[in-house]
This record gives sequence, C-alpha cells and structure tokens, in this order.
Amino acid sequence: MAAFVSQIRAAMTQPLSILYRDEHLVAVHKPAGLLVHRSKLAGGEREFLLQRLRDQVGQRVYPVHRLDRPTSGVMVFALDSGTAARLGESFTERRIAKRYLAVVRGVGPEHEWLDYALREEDGSRPKAEMPALEALTEIRRLDSVELPVQVDRYPTCRYSLMEVRPLTGRRHQIRRHLSRRGYPIIGDAKHGKGNHNRFFAERLDCPRLLLAAVGLHVEHPVDGSRLMLSCGLDAAMTALFQRFGWAGHLPSDGADIDASPTPA
Repeated sequence: MAAFVSQIRAAMTQPLSILYRDEHLVAVHKPAGLLVHRSKLAGGEREFLLQRLRDQVGQRVYPVHRLDRPTSGVMVFALDSGTAARLGESFTERRIAKRYLAVVRGVGPEHEWLDYALREEDGSRPKAEMPALEALTEIRRLDSVELPVQVDRYPTCRYSLMEVRPLTGRRHQIRRHLSRRGYPIIGDAKHGKGNHNRFFAERLDCPRLLLAAVGLHVEHPVDGSRLMLSCGLDAAMTALFQRFGWAGHLPSDGADIDASPTPA
C-alpha cells in the first residue's frame, strides 16, 4: 500500500497526461483519487482536476461530464462556453460511447445487458423518495484468474476483467449494476466486499477502486468528425494486469479522428 500512496502523491505533483488537444477542446487522463472540481464532497481537499488542468494549459476549461473521484481515465473538457454547450448536448443526448475496464469478484458473465432502474443518490432527499430512472449497461468478460488463496469461505478466489459500456449515465451506475448482478468491483467501499478489497490493498498493493475509463468516442462539437480517445492504466492497475496474465488487455493512450460524416 505504501507504494500506491507514493504513486498517488507523485501523480498529484506531475503534469496531467494530455491525450488530445486542439483549439476547442482538451482530453486528459484523470488520476484515481482526484476530484474533478470543488463540491460538497471536497472537504479539506486542495487539489482538483479542473484547476490543475486550467493552470497547465494556461486558459479556462469547461467540464461537460464526470468521473467519480476513485475512478481513473479519460475526460474531455471544452476550451470555450460555446463548445461546452454543444459537447454537453452530445452527452445529454447519448451521442457518445464510453468504454471502461473493471476488475470484479467472481467469474463474470461472458456477455450480458444489465437493465436495472436506479434511484439517484445525490443526498438531497432519502433515496427511497427519488424516482427510479432507466439505467442500461453492457458487460463482457475479457479474462479471469483463480488464485490459491482463501479470502472468503472457499479455498481459492476468482476474479474477472470486465469490459463495461454504459448506455446511460446514472450516478455510480457501473458500480451499482455490477454489485447488484453479484460481481462487485474490487476496491468499491460502498457497493463491494470488504474482505476482497483488503486482500487487494494489503497483499497485492492495489488499494484503489479497480475501475478505469479507457475509451471515449464523441462527435467533435465544431467540425463533426468522430474523435476516438483511448487512455492507458496507471501503474497500480498495470502491475496488477501483468501479475494476473492480463497484459494483452492493457489499453494505451491515443487519439484518432474519423473525418467521415456522422450518420444522421
């Protein structure tokens, strides 16, 4: 765990990894543990992605979507208010595609659609009073591993690498959907399993939430081209993938542009 803490501290002092930039928008790799912006959840925090990126690029940046604090991965920001409005519409109207990688307990399904309505968890009123909203997530098992260690009641423990593509954007949707299906994400303090979280933190030196946003496809808000962004994993998740024999699934940083017209 000490090594992971050192990695987090180093990430907070090093420049953000910029995946793509033009005169209208910028995409970065958000480190795990970093809040996107100031909020009621911030407490005494002094470091925020929004301010760090603003200082690094030397101009104001506009957020158009979110990632939870413990989740790492690709985020895109607009560089002016007009672009932010158009880009925000793409997210609101679901004209984007997101790809995540998650490490979960158990051997997950080969392929499945999770269609469980979710109530908002914004703290403004009891969750039971909130309306249930449509939530749809596609999951696919990419790999799995069995370790000769007793973490629960069985003599061995099994974990899976899941590819996750949410079609809606409810709060904590991926974490809640996978937990409800019986495959909680490792490192999820609220929806996961404490004994497995501790095993990864103490024995595998990986105490973070094992969820990363590794792909984002979005229509460029100015010229209409298709922008395909990909994001590698941090050192802790990369080392874990290599240890489990999952190196072939490691994503890399990149940005591709498809200039062909987007179908109406």
